[in-house]
Amino acid sequence: MASRFLRSAILLVASASLGAQIAHAATPARANPFAVPSTLPFQAPRFDLIKDGDYQPAFETAMAQHLAEVQKIANNPAAPTFDNTIAALEKSGRMLDRVSLAFFGVVQANTNDTLDKVQEAEAPKLSQHSDAINLDPKLFARVKTLWDKRAALNLTPEQTQVLKIYYDGFVHAGAQLSAADQTKLKALNTQLASLETSFQQKLLAAAKAGALVIDDKTKLAGLDDGKIAAAAQDAKGRGLDGKFVIPLQNTTQQPSLEDMTDRATREALFQNSWTRAEKGDANDTRPVIQQIATLRAQKAQLLGYPNWAAYTLYDQMAKTPEAAEGFMRQLGTATAPEQKREAAELQAQIDKDGDKIRLKPWDWDHYAAEVRKAKYDLDQNEVKPYFELHTVLEDGVFYAANQLYGLTFKKRTDIPVYQPDVMVYTVYDKDGSQLGLMYFDYYKRDNKSGGAWMSNWVGQSKLLGTRPVIYNVANFQKPAAGQPALISSDDVTTMFHEFGHALHGLFANQVYPTVSGTNTARDWVEFPSQFNEHWALDPKVLAHYAKDYRTGAPIPQALVDKIKKAAKFNQGYALGEVIAAAMLDMDWHSLPASAGKQDVDQFEAAALAKTGLDTADVPPRYRTSYFLHIWANGYSAGYYAYLWTQMLEHDAYHWFVDHGGLTRENGQRFRDMILSKGHTEDYGPMFKAFYGKDPDVGPMLEEHGLTPNAQ
Repeated sequence: MASRFLRSAILLVASASLGAQIAHAATPARANPFAVPSTLPFQAPRFDLIKDGDYQPAFETAMAQHLAEVQKIANNPAAPTFDNTIAALEKSGRMLDRVSLAFFGVVQANTNDTLDKVQEAEAPKLSQHSDAINLDPKLFARVKTLWDKRAALNLTPEQTQVLKIYYDGFVHAGAQLSAADQTKLKALNTQLASLETSFQQKLLAAAKAGALVIDDKTKLAGLDDGKIAAAAQDAKGRGLDGKFVIPLQNTTQQPSLEDMTDRATREALFQNSWTRAEKGDANDTRPVIQQIATLRAQKAQLLGYPNWAAYTLYDQMAKTPEAAEGFMRQLGTATAPEQKREAAELQAQIDKDGDKIRLKPWDWDHYAAEVRKAKYDLDQNEVKPYFELHTVLEDGVFYAANQLYGLTFKKRTDIPVYQPDVMVYTVYDKDGSQLGLMYFDYYKRDNKSGGAWMSNWVGQSKLLGTRPVIYNVANFQKPAAGQPALISSDDVTTMFHEFGHALHGLFANQVYPTVSGTNTARDWVEFPSQFNEHWALDPKVLAHYAKDYRTGAPIPQALVDKIKKAAKFNQGYALGEVIAAAMLDMDWHSLPASAGKQDVDQFEAAALAKTGLDTADVPPRYRTSYFLHIWANGYSAGYYAYLWTQMLEHDAYHWFVDHGGLTRENGQRFRDMILSKGHTEDYGPMFKAFYGKDPDVGPMLEEHGLTPNAQ
């Protein structure tokens, strides 16, 4: 998401661009679609007008405009006030917000060579632009003056919070460094911006190249006809007619491993995933990672912190790396014995089958499915006919939002999109008024980054008069033509998760964009999304959407009972892979600057070895070399947030259970006290006001079956 501390460029660049336009004035120039606010409902992006060639000139012009606006604020001869400084900064950079939000949304979900080149060119300029604002001494002097006399300004609580964020943000960005150190900082920021872009682009290419290509259909034994047809379709899309392609998702484990009965194929798919970005070729990410980790440590040291983790956690709910690490160790201690028990259980199943092999990571999902079926008589293939994507969305995700918050949805076909598969809905509030727009882009493409996410095309702000335009993106397998879009139970969870983020954005009710919606700490922002996952299996919600796509028959209660009984199965694996990844992230970003460049492979092996977890059988959810979250997506030293916010959401869900579950009254309370607050309050007090006490890890361990008698 674009922040108020946006990045930027130098006026000379924009001036050169403007000169080129003037030189060709004889031919009427087409107006850049980002130059003025969109005339579409809610100022939704004009994807019907936007061309790939519009982004770069829009960035250049927008950065110049923004910098001029900021310089006017900094040089204002009037004494600083909240309105002429902070509110003015909040209003600045409108064009830059429009182009940034649109560009980074599209480049993540639907990139191409042209957009990649734009990102390469603009990333360092945006970093320089950010520095030009954050390191402006006159601007910081105005902010500091306001901060020093804040008690006498008669500010609203939201204004006080915004002022604090600005002051802390300037200091954190280096505003108090010497001129010489600021010069060093600017160089580090420019280098990091380029390297993070390079990592993202290398990884996307590596993931595409890492897809498993199969010549012989028999090697796909175990996959159903729909998956085989999709694999044939993916191959055809790559010009490999007659073959089969299994694309990689961004995690270590791959969905098809559960069903594949050919062990050699399973191993090949796993190894393609495991080594996707470690081929020693142009897409090998390890040299870039070495540089990013080193430069981040140097930047942290320059700014007075012992390491990057300490630098980044200053405004998080956890506050310090020590607090985050202590929390993860507590989880790891509870998880490690369960991992060993599960591994022994799977090996026993292998021996029972007479397969005469030792358990390996590429076997885990396959034999776990056998054990799950034996223990709970649950076969995921038996479940999938009840999970058709569009039905899950409209009769499940939307229905839960209606029951909790009174929302309704209407599909639109008049809003332009950036790719034909994208769906758009108007969201109506409980009183029938229009709340915002929602876009859904669910199917995997080779030019889409891995994973799933939510963000805004337009953010909410009463100051700016804008309402939320939000999108959810995922990477589900697109069905072959004429086939239903059947998804897994994990995919269902993903849909509810990302829509939880969307609710956090839709219910934003702030004056100032800096504290609006999901503009919160990493270890808070995942709380609403993970909380929303609980409603996927709520009896009332499940009965409303889980229907056989062939007959419309509701999911049998016996099958629901199996799903719920199996919910705590394999939790040593499910939790352990995330803990290992989070600890790996924290280790990388706890390096002091004196450590210098690290051998990526050796560092990773040592970091995983000291977790105390069974990382041989349960590999981390992401390896260093394809850990997009931490090297390019803003979660550096922050992947623990997914675990931390699990604690928060399990606590909150237990509160719901204790107070009647899925009701409008409970939903309204959660909306009023959590979802609509943005970052207008500190996170600890905000949570305590809702929950009645500080967060505790007990409900989380119980939900994962990691407490005595929990299974």
